[in-house]
Amino acid sequence: MDKRGLIFIVLALVMASMAAAGVYLYLKTVPGAEAGATVTSPVVVASSDLTFGTMLKEEHLKVVDFPKGAVPAGSYSSVDSVLSQTTKVFVVAGEPVLASKLSAIGGGLSVRVPADMRAMSLKVNEVTGVSGFVLPGDRVDILVTIDNAAGSMNAVTNTILQDLEVLAAGVKTETKNNQNVTVQTVTVLVNPDGAEKLALAVDQGSVHLSLRNPVDRSITQATSKDVRTVMGMKSDKPDTKVVYRQAPVKVTAAEPVPVKEEQPTFTVIRNGKIEKQESPVPAKDKD
Repeated sequence: MDKRGLIFIVLALVMASMAAAGVYLYLKTVPGAEAGATVTSPVVVASSDLTFGTMLKEEHLKVVDFPKGAVPAGSYSSVDSVLSQTTKVFVVAGEPVLASKLSAIGGGLSVRVPADMRAMSLKVNEVTGVSGFVLPGDRVDILVTIDNAAGSMNAVTNTILQDLEVLAAGVKTETKNNQNVTVQTVTVLVNPDGAEKLALAVDQGSVHLSLRNPVDRSITQATSKDVRTVMGMKSDKPDTKVVYRQAPVKVTAAEPVPVKEEQPTFTVIRNGKIEKQESPVPAKDKD
């Protein structure tokens, strides 16, 4: 190899090194220009699972970078933007906090109750509460059983409310006989008329929940069932209808009142005195 060829090779290597250095410096100064880099935007997400009615604090939230093209509508980029607002739905950890899931008014369960509806809670157990499988968002029917409702110690069951949404379900601790007792409760959404029916049912009888298929929104014609009809028993008393009638009034003819006939009289003047005397002949004999 001659000297001239060696010089060309050295110059080529130097120029290649300079070009590579220039490209590297350019990529360092231009953000997002690295190969495979994606432009991102900050999005506020839940740092843990949040139930509805939770007033948001800093410990409930964190900021995560989302691809700019995947940022959901209604999201927030700053934690301060959502502090003190209340969740209207369940939010799982890592889920973006959206404006449609928040409420700036009220807190707790009240944000889930529409303006024309009411929320009511009732105690259940493993049997009446479908073994604890009733969860928020499920739909249920409510049946009530009342003892001696039809008389003669004959219990009656009737479906009083249908297709109710379950707002909450859980357990709470109550004190009974100086002991802590765990009680399962279910909160349902009813209208004002349904609230009155449910209050009466809880006070007067035993309430059961009947879990529905979530797509079944039908309302059926409910009829009362008692022990005798369910067991196929005939009543020990004949079905009689008591009709109250007014007693007949006995009318008797009035006895005629005897009329005393007046006897004819005549005037007698005796010793300067005027006297009236009856005729010695009866009036009936005058004819």
